Amino acid sequence: MIHTERSPRIPSPRIPFIALLAVGLMAIGVSACAEDSSDLAATTTTPSATTPTTTSTLAPYESPLGDVVGEALVAGRFTTLAGMLVEADLVQALRADGPFTVFAPTDEAFTAVPADTLDAVFADRDLLTSVLTYHVIAGETITMADLMAMDDGAKLTTLQGATLTVTHEGEQVLIDGNAIEVGDVPATNGTIHVIGGVLVPA
Repeated sequence: MIHTERSPRIPSPRIPFIALLAVGLMAIGVSACAEDSSDLAATTTTPSATTPTTTSTLAPYESPLGDVVGEALVAGRFTTLAGMLVEADLVQALRADGPFTVFAPTDEAFTAVPADTLDAVFADRDLLTSVLTYHVIAGETITMADLMAMDDGAKLTTLQGATLTVTHEGEQVLIDGNAIEVGDVPATNGTIHVIGGVLVPA
């Protein structure tokens, strides 16, 4: 996917409001935490036995640990995704027991999608739901170790019903050709893998 050098463009003036609404929902569903340096990391995340070394501004939300929606919102890099979840009325569904594995595109990933395409997605509720649920695997928590152990071409069945393809480039895992930037971000009802591209069902 080619990133054009242009200022991020939001497809609809509804997004700032939607994002604020999503944060409000998070505040209701997830206990408040103190704003200290442990909430967000500004440098490289610390690798562990189950988390690959990776550089990012994202840090797991640990006090208290939230569900996949709360984790994504606290990270501060998924405003567009959060707005889309609210618009599609999927917030409560992803706060269920799960477990869920979510491949979460960053805000930067959405800036590479043409604005008219995003407008069309927002205008079609069924299409919006299809795109979002294509980023979710329901019923299991798939870790980076699981993904690394899979053969190239392995398929993951999404909540949308279609499949994602897993491939590898050295120690890097790609989902439908999009590299996982940060893996194994924990949540109370699953895990999140951060990707730099938006997954589009065929």
